Amino acid sequence: MKMEKKYKPEAVERKWLESWGKDESMYYFKPTSEKPSYIIDTPPPYPTGDFHIGNALNWCYIDFVARYKRMRGYNVLFPQGWDCHGLPTEVKVEEQQGVSRHQISKHEFRELCRELTRGNIEQMKRMLQRLGMSIDWSREFVTMDDRYKRFTQLSFLKMHREGLIYRAEHPVNWCPRCETAIAFAEVEYEDRDAYLNYLVFKIVGGEESAGEEKGVERAEVEQQEEVEIATTRPELLASCVAVAVHPEDERYKNIAGEGGAVELEVPLFGQRVRVYKDESVDPAFGTGVVMICTFGDRQDVRWWKLHNLPLKASIDERGRMTAVARGYEGLSVTECKRKVVADLEAAGLLKRRERLRQSVGVCWRCKTPIEIISTRQWFVRVQKEAVKKAAQEIRWHPEHFRVRLENWVETMEWDWCISRQRIFSVPIPVWYCKNCGAVKVAAEEEGEELPVDPLETSPKTACVNCGGTEFEGEKDVLDTWMDSSLTALWTAGWDLNASSESAGTGAAGTRAAGTGVEFEPVALRPQGHDIIRTWAFYTILRSAALTHKIPWHTILINGMVLGEDGYKMSKSRNNTVSPDAVIQKHGADAFRQWAAIGGAVGSDVQFRWKDIVAATKFTQKLWSILRFAMIHLADYEGEEGAVNPRPRLRVVDRWLLAKLNRLVRSVTAAMENFKFDNAFKSIRTFAWEVLADDYIELAKSRLYGRQEGLYGRQEGLYGRQEGRNGAEGARSGASGQESAKYALHETLKTLSLLLAPFVPFYAEEMYSYIAGAGGGKSVHEEKWPEAEVEQQQEAWSEAWSDPSDPSEAEAERKAEREGDLIAGIVRAVRSYKSERGIPLNAPLRKIEIYDAGTGTVERGAGLETEDIENATATKVELCRRESKTGEESEGKSEEGGEILDVDGTRVVILF
Repeated sequence: MKMEKKYKPEAVERKWLESWGKDESMYYFKPTSEKPSYIIDTPPPYPTGDFHIGNALNWCYIDFVARYKRMRGYNVLFPQGWDCHGLPTEVKVEEQQGVSRHQISKHEFRELCRELTRGNIEQMKRMLQRLGMSIDWSREFVTMDDRYKRFTQLSFLKMHREGLIYRAEHPVNWCPRCETAIAFAEVEYEDRDAYLNYLVFKIVGGEESAGEEKGVERAEVEQQEEVEIATTRPELLASCVAVAVHPEDERYKNIAGEGGAVELEVPLFGQRVRVYKDESVDPAFGTGVVMICTFGDRQDVRWWKLHNLPLKASIDERGRMTAVARGYEGLSVTECKRKVVADLEAAGLLKRRERLRQSVGVCWRCKTPIEIISTRQWFVRVQKEAVKKAAQEIRWHPEHFRVRLENWVETMEWDWCISRQRIFSVPIPVWYCKNCGAVKVAAEEEGEELPVDPLETSPKTACVNCGGTEFEGEKDVLDTWMDSSLTALWTAGWDLNASSESAGTGAAGTRAAGTGVEFEPVALRPQGHDIIRTWAFYTILRSAALTHKIPWHTILINGMVLGEDGYKMSKSRNNTVSPDAVIQKHGADAFRQWAAIGGAVGSDVQFRWKDIVAATKFTQKLWSILRFAMIHLADYEGEEGAVNPRPRLRVVDRWLLAKLNRLVRSVTAAMENFKFDNAFKSIRTFAWEVLADDYIELAKSRLYGRQEGLYGRQEGLYGRQEGRNGAEGARSGASGQESAKYALHETLKTLSLLLAPFVPFYAEEMYSYIAGAGGGKSVHEEKWPEAEVEQQQEAWSEAWSDPSDPSEAEAERKAEREGDLIAGIVRAVRSYKSERGIPLNAPLRKIEIYDAGTGTVERGAGLETEDIENATATKVELCRRESKTGEESEGKSEEGGEILDVDGTRVVILF
């Protein structure tokens, strides 16, 4: 096959995409296979936009693992799912359609969401295919499909039966923009400018029963007419139900007591509140006095519970002030704050204002500041110890991310709120009896077919509490994490409708998935560190609750992608780059190289165009090597074809294979530990430095079968050294050529296999040339190379000058030592010529190599010099240490030659 001089990624990648598309079965998971299974819990992304560069980085990691494991003999399941439900899709529909969910019917709004989702799935799917992902598309799942919705509802019902899901009135995080409850994990924190307002609270007296012993203190209080309180939320004055001070704050010892010694009057609203002692008050903040409102933050919730305070809700679900706020009713929170401050100032109740930076909780989707309001919601019980125990049983890469999860679990102050006041999600399969209010849950054994929408259907049986037959369906839907937290169980094929130890018919397809009977954790969960507190946490929690097992054995964490300026990619910084932009310019394999070599797994990875350019230079360099090699290997069939049986190998060829063997071991170890950067750097270094810079220069004359190198006819070559290796002498001519062909062929073939997980298009193209007409097999169906010395031992042993050494490991080390010396000498001589402006193909008078006292180059030790002569265009002589020619005098030999030191070996250049 004719090879283009320049590698053309666009043409090559399109060719193989078309070829692979004709038969995708080589990537299919085979449930009845006897191979060990390796199941990946692939992240199902939100299909609300383009497949961004952070997604692409994570999927590259997944594909590296999937392709590697297939080549290692595993039956790999790499499915693709789509997490369709939730706020992102609804928000996008409202933006694109210019409507609110309240303006059209739920059915119409839901269909708009589904239509948008289907289109985005196809768009993102094309990008995954273009990136060369080896996904089993026959196992694709979509969370908005009925099968998956049924799976989600079954999980709800099972946990409800076991008391792990309940409904209760409780303060929850609330997004006024999205008009829904959100979980702790969906709250982000941003630093924003705010004002600390110093307000006047008047002292208006206290309990008459405080006792005569407090008379002196009360007299002191009566002399103090007011207390100053600093707050950033004056709009919550209507909800103020108490005031607190630190028990050791001497400034306020006379106004605080058990149950409250005195009362304060809330400005503008006039309600009287007590003063409590609480150690959680920071005396250094503001004036050291804080007001307790229902609710300004989570600390308010703690105090409200601790002191059994009343509830006064002044903010509603839309972020508007309620009747509790009296004259401010109907205003937004921002409007109310502005008007309250103005009224306080007019009444002389605002002492001063100070600017400060404040950490504000916002909705992670729309960035609207959240409120905490008390509503009736559905919750999942968070069993903290079970989650932490499971996290410790999982292998984390990197390990320190486990601590992040454990710390997150400890900060949770109430259970996971799973009900959402939205439309596009899985309905909560519950009704309420209109007669007695009892909860009626759906049950397939009672004739209800899941998935069920309680707003469109009624229960098949009467209320068990009162016998009533009229019901009201639950309007709320499930948090989207209730869908995606099941991906491990779905992918493994577990049947939630059966016992907790059954396998079922999810993505894995049959009961043969996993072990065939009992649910087994899947092999791998790859995900970003930004969703440890959501996807990782919820999946571990749900798996522990439903199966009492961990969901996966290993979790692989990727970092975020930084722009060229070193900051997180964002449109506001104008530092974003799309995968498609990279592919259009340099191809998918160049992008995948950047993903592999950009940084250690778990660390943030900076995108730099120069890294993409370096990737293209590497592939072009290796392409040039392949193109040169194919001149000599076009008709080479090697051992399998038996046309070219394994020859007796020259030292340099043994050296190359020893280096290759070391490379295979290094890359394999790195892949087993998900160190993709180390693996690919090793491949790149070997190909560039060992193969291109050293070996090709040493072996090219033998490959041509004559004393002529790549730079034209070599003049001044002196043939072989007679008497160095007894009767064998130097192996030039056909034997030297076949030895070089064998080594080069084995090396390029192995390189194509090692490259296959990282650059699948390039590796396939490379392999198609190396395999030749007798190939026809994809590189991705080949076995991973084995780094076993005994495979080369038969060929090597014929070439040893000391056949008494039986050690295979020592044989490999010996080959490396001798080859390193030969390559080092050639590099030193070429460097010597370059520094002096001598053409590299110009002959010198002679090169003398002296034994360093280790026996390496002693006569008869086996060092072959023909490749040195060919690479340096100069005659080479091996000399004993006692030779006077090599005696040193200020870096010069007696004959005036230059003395070089090459790893302890003296080399004299005579010119």
